[in-house]
Amino acid sequence: MNIIVKFAIVAGAALLLAACQQPPTEEAIEGTVTLYEEGSPFVAFNIWFKVGSQNDPAGKQGLASLTASLLENSSTTQDSYEQILEKLYPMASGYGSSVDKEMTVFRGVIHKDNLEGYYSLFKNAILSPAFKEEDFTRIKTQTLNFLRQLRRFSSDEELGKELLFRQIFKGTPYEHPEEGYVQSVESITLDDVKSFYAQHYLRGGAIVGLGGGYPQGFVQRVRDDFNQLPEGEAPAPAAPQPQPIQGRHALIVEKETNATAISMGYPIPLLRSHDDFYAAMLVNSWLGEHRSSASHLYRVIRERRGMNYGDYTYIEAYPMGHTISMPPQNAARRQQIFQIWIRPISMLQPGDMHDRSLFATRAALREVERLVGTGMDPDEFATRVDFLKNYTVNYGSTIGRRLGYAMDDAFYGIADAGHLKMIRPELDKLTLEQVDATIRKYLQIEDMWMIFITKDAEGLKQKLVGGEPSPIRYPGEKPQEILEEDKIIQAFALQIPEENIHLIDINDVLEK
Repeated sequence: MNIIVKFAIVAGAALLLAACQQPPTEEAIEGTVTLYEEGSPFVAFNIWFKVGSQNDPAGKQGLASLTASLLENSSTTQDSYEQILEKLYPMASGYGSSVDKEMTVFRGVIHKDNLEGYYSLFKNAILSPAFKEEDFTRIKTQTLNFLRQLRRFSSDEELGKELLFRQIFKGTPYEHPEEGYVQSVESITLDDVKSFYAQHYLRGGAIVGLGGGYPQGFVQRVRDDFNQLPEGEAPAPAAPQPQPIQGRHALIVEKETNATAISMGYPIPLLRSHDDFYAAMLVNSWLGEHRSSASHLYRVIRERRGMNYGDYTYIEAYPMGHTISMPPQNAARRQQIFQIWIRPISMLQPGDMHDRSLFATRAALREVERLVGTGMDPDEFATRVDFLKNYTVNYGSTIGRRLGYAMDDAFYGIADAGHLKMIRPELDKLTLEQVDATIRKYLQIEDMWMIFITKDAEGLKQKLVGGEPSPIRYPGEKPQEILEEDKIIQAFALQIPEENIHLIDINDVLEK
């Protein structure tokens, strides 16, 4: 099959017009991303609107997310929400949405035997919302329950990551969470949703993505349907410019808990389309590949010391990391961060939580510092190239995931084969010298934000200010070499001035 890729440069941003594997007799269609797979019994949809939480008006943070949720989970002008659910049930299918900083995406997958009935429901949800008051009230109530309870109390890990982004991107359109704040969502009305839909769900900002074994002429049909949207494209805010971080800063959240969630990081000027990306991808994989027991931090903190569930690093946004094993799609951004994620550290004995949490923090920072100082071991480099070449074939395990990556290729302006097909050849081209240069260019431990969610926040603050060692105890015996290294780790200097440490109660987190 021929692969056709067309790009245009619009207002300084690479904007994909069409990237397709099409049936042989069909031409590429502007405003589409297609992955035709002959013989596939499934058809995948990925409709991307170039709007996200960065477009939320001041005081209405969460409006983009609430709008998409309402479209996904409510009535259309053709069917009530109950009728939609009744029609989807025998198809054993459904559709969903996601809102990130810059992308709103509606997606679904259906067996082609049910394509006609499914597509009618799918397109109506996006193009013909009924905007019923009862649907809006239901969705808003669910959202507020999430903001007041689930976000604060169900996953300290995800909350810590959210707060890390907020601290790093203060004063930019990336500052607030996609779902908004409690008080901002309380202020949103149905008229706000209608207005946001009218201003942002426009023809020029809609990219149609189709994958799988769709029939002849179907791409044009779908594109024509979405061309019924009002003409235009909502302007995107300027790319976020986070303020430089000077020194180490800490935000400590006071919460009644028996474990401490830790997230640390800082902004990096590195995107998937950057020349250094695949070198950084390899470094990140060796240091802290998500859910990989073969990564370095995992071995140091969990495997050798049994301190927690996992220890990972990221060079791209990884929302909902506690629920997924493979990287998410449709979270493409114009600004990323380097992040260290230490999954909760629990106490073994009363009173030792802070020492254990600080020990894990020190261990992670020390390993990054050592990597910057020494570079990668040549054998580790070669092994990691082989690992990553084989591991990343799982990234495109379904037609829905492959299509999602193709949409992200459109966002980043990646031409030709796209990210999934570029990984292996790009890894093969890497040299150890190039990787070491990338380490020195992007990794550091001096200027960053640290987020701790723990009980006795004041006690943790005093330990940070005092800078005393944080020794740990083990429930059993450890090799002498581990105990000797522990002496170095527990005294590793954190050096966080008191004025750089901020405390907040869990009930005030992301309130406004």
